[in-house]
Amino acid sequence: MAQLVDWDLAAATAGALGRTGPAVSYTEATEVVTELRRLTDEAAEHVAGFTLLAAPPAPARVVDRKDWAAVNISGLRQVINPLVSKLTGDRDPGPFVNAVGSRVTGVQAGTVLAYLSGKVLGQYEVFASDPGTLLLVAPNIVEVERKLDADPRDFRLWVCLHEVTHRTQFTAVPWLRAHFLGEVRAFVDAAQAGTEQVVERLRRGVAALADSVRNPNSRASVLDLVQTPAQKAVLDRLTAIMTLLEGHAEFVMDGVGPDVVPSVEEIRSRFNRRREAANPLERVLRKLLGIDVKLRQYAEGRRFVHGVVDRVGMDGFNRVWDSPVTLPYLTELSDPDAWVARVHG
Repeated sequence: MAQLVDWDLAAATAGALGRTGPAVSYTEATEVVTELRRLTDEAAEHVAGFTLLAAPPAPARVVDRKDWAAVNISGLRQVINPLVSKLTGDRDPGPFVNAVGSRVTGVQAGTVLAYLSGKVLGQYEVFASDPGTLLLVAPNIVEVERKLDADPRDFRLWVCLHEVTHRTQFTAVPWLRAHFLGEVRAFVDAAQAGTEQVVERLRRGVAALADSVRNPNSRASVLDLVQTPAQKAVLDRLTAIMTLLEGHAEFVMDGVGPDVVPSVEEIRSRFNRRREAANPLERVLRKLLGIDVKLRQYAEGRRFVHGVVDRVGMDGFNRVWDSPVTLPYLTELSDPDAWVARVHG
């Protein structure tokens, strides 16, 4: 089978290029890990009470930047390798392409993950394990709370509320992970193995990320490079799911925060200002990596959840978790009345 990415080299590159974390003593690091685990349990109680969703207890994994990259590489293997197999029909393009091309792409993928590993505060990773793993990136949390001059306990709980909501979504809704992975498989199945060099097309998608470092004015879109028209239709459904999940997590943060995070308004204000003040290079990378799309998902999804809860209450909103049929369409995210009419009508 064609080898798109040398994943071992990607992991090594991410580890080598990843920025070191903030200076902390061994005792401080131990205290941070202990508190994040405790706050995760506290957040789970708040999230359950607010969302009315019953999720089984599950541990959080507190990681450093290198570990975060390793977990995501494991997940990416499970997504990208089947895609390459589909596109190439399992034809081997030859030892030179495998050896040289995969190593180049491995370095590029590792470079991207090294960048992200210094930005992500937390993540619910659904690809590498069932039902998924809650990751909290301790060095990044400490670094950001210091830059914001935020109360450490408040900031850490604020982060935990968001990430625990994602864990609750995937563990309290039994069908959600399988449905999400099914849509990802549908995206893979919609790939077309035509006359063009499809593996090289995927490599260009990864290379676009690295090239953006040298050319900040680039308008390249990674998704445009690798998508087929059929995949765009699947992506609409995936976008709707992700917007719902992110908006729901933001709605929970805003709903629970004022009662349990005394400095939540100050944290939110400072955090948003810091997000908006990204330098030009970071803005380009955020666009290419889809982070800007994610930021829009936070806002649009939060408005949708708020609109539905205003109309039919939390119990009424929770009909969204009944089945894949009750998930909002992409067009309904900006029209809560349409979803309410379809599901409750």
